[in-house]
Amino acid sequence: MTDTSRSFPQVWRKRTPRADLLIWLGWFALVALFVFCWQVMTKDTIWAFVADAPSQAADIGSRMVPPRWGYLPELMGPLWDTINIATLGTLLAVIMAVPVAFLAARNTTPSVRIVRPLAMLAIVSSRSINALIWALLLVAIIGPGVPAGIVAIALRSVGFVAKLLYEAIEEIDEKQVEAVTATGASTAQVIDFAIVPQILPAFAGICVFRWDINIRESAVLGLVGAGGLGLKLQDSLNILAWPQVTVIFVLILMTVLISEWVSARVRHAII
Repeated sequence: MTDTSRSFPQVWRKRTPRADLLIWLGWFALVALFVFCWQVMTKDTIWAFVADAPSQAADIGSRMVPPRWGYLPELMGPLWDTINIATLGTLLAVIMAVPVAFLAARNTTPSVRIVRPLAMLAIVSSRSINALIWALLLVAIIGPGVPAGIVAIALRSVGFVAKLLYEAIEEIDEKQVEAVTATGASTAQVIDFAIVPQILPAFAGICVFRWDINIRESAVLGLVGAGGLGLKLQDSLNILAWPQVTVIFVLILMTVLISEWVSARVRHAII
């Protein structure tokens, strides 16, 4: 009988006391953080309202049916505004994101120490602020309506598009860049003939995917006055017109489903 312990090396070993201590300290810190956050969240909670929540939800649910389908024609204009907000906002974001992405990518930026950090700061700043917050600021600056929604969607989307695009730029095949550069091509020609063809499928997929996300976000921007279906939703909530709210919810759901289907088909055709 052969000794299998010599044929197969031992792949486990007992943790040291220090490692065990660090693990227990980590779990203790996690539990302490959870308890602290729970106390902060529930400090001002009125538990009588929480206990009454199921009955309130059932009451509102009973008022939402049957839906008021006659309200549907009034939503076609806001629906068109929502689609325009998402589409034009995405287009504006793409126009701004392309140069930012090239400045952020290590293999295309003019300066890794100065220009790239500034581009990364712009990307992080865009991605850190929610579209509703952008819309609140822009409604105060531009005024309520569709233009505020378009700019809010654009500012929110710049970071998303630029981040994925600069990552795609950094992953290109450098051999093609070297081959085009060896012919004496200028920087613009290298980008046009060596980089753009490699990132074009990823770029198209990113744009369509972001447009799909923006359809969902633009549907609620009207809650803060930025136009679209959210404006009708806010009006219906203010007057407690629950059958109208149901119709708006159904329309938003159908719009998101259709945009998801269109996005999937387009990405499949491109990629």
